[in-house]
Amino acid sequence: MVLTSYTVNGSSSSSQAIKGVYYPSWISSNFSPSSINTKLFTHVYYAFLTPNNVTFKFDIEQTQEAPLLLNFTSTLHTKNPPVKTIFSVGGAAEGPVLFSRMVADSSSRWHFILSSIEVARKFGFDGVDLDWETPQNPEDMENLSHLLDEWRVEVEKEAKATGRAELLLSAAVYYSADLSGPPRSYPSASITKNLDWINVMTYDYHGAWDPTLTGANAALYDSKSIVSTSYGVQSWIRSGVPLSKLIMGLPLYGRTWQLKDPRSYFIGAPAVDVGPGPDKTGVLTYAEIVQYNKDHKAKVVHDMETVSVYSVAGNIWIGYDDTKTVAVKIGYARAIGLRGYFFWAVGGDYKWKISKTASKLWSL
Repeated sequence: MVLTSYTVNGSSSSSQAIKGVYYPSWISSNFSPSSINTKLFTHVYYAFLTPNNVTFKFDIEQTQEAPLLLNFTSTLHTKNPPVKTIFSVGGAAEGPVLFSRMVADSSSRWHFILSSIEVARKFGFDGVDLDWETPQNPEDMENLSHLLDEWRVEVEKEAKATGRAELLLSAAVYYSADLSGPPRSYPSASITKNLDWINVMTYDYHGAWDPTLTGANAALYDSKSIVSTSYGVQSWIRSGVPLSKLIMGLPLYGRTWQLKDPRSYFIGAPAVDVGPGPDKTGVLTYAEIVQYNKDHKAKVVHDMETVSVYSVAGNIWIGYDDTKTVAVKIGYARAIGLRGYFFWAVGGDYKWKISKTASKLWSL
């Protein structure tokens, strides 16, 4: 099956590109920072640090994390080539409540901001990334705007006082600029003014939260709904965030289901439960999917309409991305002029194949 191709315009040169990847701290025991192929990335995010839920400061010295952070930054800054390092705050597991409480008060925002700058400088990071999933109401969004305004002021003030380069500020955000239930929109003007870029999480469209229907994890298109990467990216463009600050997310993992009827295996086919994956999450890394498909002689189908791929072996259905679908997505991102892409998460690739495909195509 032939996937869509794109003509790339000149608005996204390789010198401007962001090629990011998140490094989950929990993989450090079997995947060290030194294992990262820095030829394929420009920025690596340490995920995650979380502030104290009372003081909203980072208590790094009271944990075992300090040596890990120092090793992370020193290793990646001295590799050939070196990459920028950013620590990411929060993550999906943290939930929305801590951030909602923190941003609601000017004093707690101030403590958080100063502590984040202190941690970045002390441990050698080049920036800070906010991963708040997700602001729950219009008040949260307004307070997020205040946080970003104040954060940029303090970052500029610190850089001027020390003579050092300003710390980078980024945020991981929902796939769409607008959220429903209750309706709320990100503060795009503040994001544009204060953040260097945003990592748009264009994935996790379907999964264990809907175990009765299969679904593409990160479809570029979906003619039946607004849950797609193209819709999400375009919503951010419509919101006013410039293309130079939009980074498209790519997953190095897939979602699995158990089919109700193995003979019915299209996207959206009836399912009875999640499929294989640790702790019944129905999640496998791309490397695990490649091995699973090989071991079970799975049928692999590239879907042209959604720009996604899925495999079927017996009653097990897996939706994911591979080098072919990622190539089309990179073409799409470059054609409309996005700044770059990022992966969740390092360690999920198979022999760096997807990472190599993306990096090569963006550099052409």
